[in-house]
Amino acid sequence: MSIFEERESAIRAYCRVYPVVFDTAENARQTDENGNQYIDFFAGAGVLNFGHNNPRMKKAIINYIERNGVTHSLDMHTSIKRDFMETFVKTILEPRNMPHRLQFMGPTGTNAVETALKLARRVTGRSEIVAFSHGFHGMTLGALACTANEYFRGAAGVPLNHVNHQVFGCEKTCLNCELSCGVDNLNKLRALYADSSSAIDPPAAFLVETIQAEGGVNIASKEWLQALQKLAKDFGSLLIIDEIQVGCGRTGSYFSFDDLGLDPDIVCLAKGIGGFGTPMAMNLVKPEHDDHWSPGEHTGTFRGQCLSFVAGKEALSYFADDVLMAEVDQKNTLMLEKLDPLLKQYNSIQLREKGMIMGLDVGDGALAKQIVEKCFANGLLVSACGTGGRVIKLIPPLTIPVEDLTKGLDILVTATNDVLEAA
Repeated sequence: MSIFEERESAIRAYCRVYPVVFDTAENARQTDENGNQYIDFFAGAGVLNFGHNNPRMKKAIINYIERNGVTHSLDMHTSIKRDFMETFVKTILEPRNMPHRLQFMGPTGTNAVETALKLARRVTGRSEIVAFSHGFHGMTLGALACTANEYFRGAAGVPLNHVNHQVFGCEKTCLNCELSCGVDNLNKLRALYADSSSAIDPPAAFLVETIQAEGGVNIASKEWLQALQKLAKDFGSLLIIDEIQVGCGRTGSYFSFDDLGLDPDIVCLAKGIGGFGTPMAMNLVKPEHDDHWSPGEHTGTFRGQCLSFVAGKEALSYFADDVLMAEVDQKNTLMLEKLDPLLKQYNSIQLREKGMIMGLDVGDGALAKQIVEKCFANGLLVSACGTGGRVIKLIPPLTIPVEDLTKGLDILVTATNDVLEAA
């Protein structure tokens, strides 16, 4: 019996899907301690947008450590935090005319969501949050209340209050829906909020993912998201966009909402923002909302993740020009071309995609599990998501070499064919 089986908590999950001991990793490949290599289409659940051991970030971190740069600072001023902030503002915010301030909190996505919920309630004086079906926002109680998955919610041990869930999206994202039903649903909410006898009050905030990664790569339409934004604005609610898994270039632009005409009050970022796999979370907050905080009112020991600032600043250099995003567009085309034969052969399969996040919905969790296992046996790491685990999620590093991307897709297509033909 290994130390993992003997001593690690039964809560462990991903290691049960990939039952080897990984030892080294580079860009889009991981190698186990027996020398077996795996192409990584999982990328740390979206953390490693720039690949394992990104050489530019590794060099920057080593240089920073060797010069005895500050590694922990709470929220004190440091030169590396200033460098990161100035670079982020210049590279990301100013070109978009976003006046948002940067708030650092605990280093995970759920910390970002908790902070956003707390601030929205403070700003509006309301307690209720509207989240959406199939959404995933984290495992701590406030974020978990916004998460829709029954399995995750069941572990809370207490009631998950002050959140109500509405149907996510419209058209391509709803199950068994009619055209624009999502906007119709929002209009029904609008009528209830406007009716003084409905006993239904507008919420403090609407919390939404433009693409529900864990929920099955469900993609909201521009029409629905703009209608949601208008609903929030008309009733004094905040619009919070959870960009934690689909931001930082994943969709072919820095933000997944760049082409959607949205102006969120708060943007939650984590995962890829730290660049190297080092943890960091950050909220972008409009100044008029941020002014409601008092100093130290929301705190956290690891707000000053300096190594993440080092790597995160280097990650931002990928957005100083359009080279990487053009590569994402080209790789999106390649992925679509390689998966197209599957879609033509099996009417039961659906593909949802934007940039380099794709969800291959095979309609059955048991079949998806077999595909994941067969891929792993043949040297490819993919994961399942969505209701019942029926969707194969593809989130390779944005920097993946074309050769690895092609080989990984070939493994996936073969495995899917094998499983579906035997079903």
